[in-house]
Amino acid sequence: MAIGNRYLGLIDRYRDHLPVNDDTRVISLGEGNTPLIKLKNIPNLLGKDIDIYVKYEGLNPTGSFKDRGMCMAVTKAVEDGSEAIICASTGNTSASAAAYAARAGIKAFVLIPEGKIAMGKLAQAMMYGAEIIQISGNFDEGMELVKQVAKEAPVTIVNSINPFRLQGQKTAAFEIMEELGTAPDYHCLPVGNAGNISAHWMGYCEYKKNGVVNNSPVMVGYQAEGSAPFMRGKMVDDPETIATAIRIGHPQSWDKAWVVKKESNGWFDELTDQEILNTQKMLSEQEGVFCEPASAASLAGALRDIKTGKIPEGSKVVCTLTGNGLKDPDTAIGQCQQAETLKSIPATLEAVTKAVLAEV
Repeated sequence: MAIGNRYLGLIDRYRDHLPVNDDTRVISLGEGNTPLIKLKNIPNLLGKDIDIYVKYEGLNPTGSFKDRGMCMAVTKAVEDGSEAIICASTGNTSASAAAYAARAGIKAFVLIPEGKIAMGKLAQAMMYGAEIIQISGNFDEGMELVKQVAKEAPVTIVNSINPFRLQGQKTAAFEIMEELGTAPDYHCLPVGNAGNISAHWMGYCEYKKNGVVNNSPVMVGYQAEGSAPFMRGKMVDDPETIATAIRIGHPQSWDKAWVVKKESNGWFDELTDQEILNTQKMLSEQEGVFCEPASAASLAGALRDIKTGKIPEGSKVVCTLTGNGLKDPDTAIGQCQQAETLKSIPATLEAVTKAVLAEV
């Protein structure tokens, strides 16, 4: 039996593909190496001959894909001598930045929009010890403030405008290709700031260029209809959606994402909040995979395009689930019928047996 093969995180695993040196102090929490789960029951419901996989990034250390980029951003910040990082966030970035700053022993400042952050994410940032600055504005306003503050204070921005973020996030594409033995035909992602779709394309192109695979996927990005600048062809000043992680009207990777669409022959589309929530619940009930609302946008869009034939039968489709469902428990509980009818019964065998028999 082999021993001593402990997984040490994505920088250790993909060092030759990342901008680090042998003596770089790596800031890691064991991120990456997330499961690629082949869906079994949902394709049967569709009645289509198609392979659908979900890349469950919600099993990263802080519960979202942000950890892939944050380990690289913080590693490079520390290497450059920075003693503090800063970000604007709808939640997941703040949680990840705070955790990796704690790991590195440096300070984290996070700007969050008042009343527009899921409680699970806020709790994380607080527990990791970040300096939380709540603003009476949205993410896009926070992002502009972060850029200005970084000109005045000795802090490193760790939002996706930091190029090292995308370097870390591209490793998700590496993992997918290694597991499938090829690139998928279609890769579907939720789109907010648009850094992740850009990072994945970077990873696919790198492995294809190096001859690891000989194909690359069509890249498809889905937005919430109340926060869909790529569908409007312009920035959206007051984005609104239940999917807080993609409630962004001014994507920082706007130009990069349009290049991805063109080079991959892909497309953008939008979904209603109800479509997103319905898919989140279906994925949990049918497959046992619990993701946050924004994550479900990738699968919701893919299912719709499969039904219409835009994604043809016989395809291999990967949908990125960007965050864990426990990030936003209030939204999850709010759409469950049981939450309204949940009541206590006597702690007796008779009462419990009666309750079970009523449902079988």
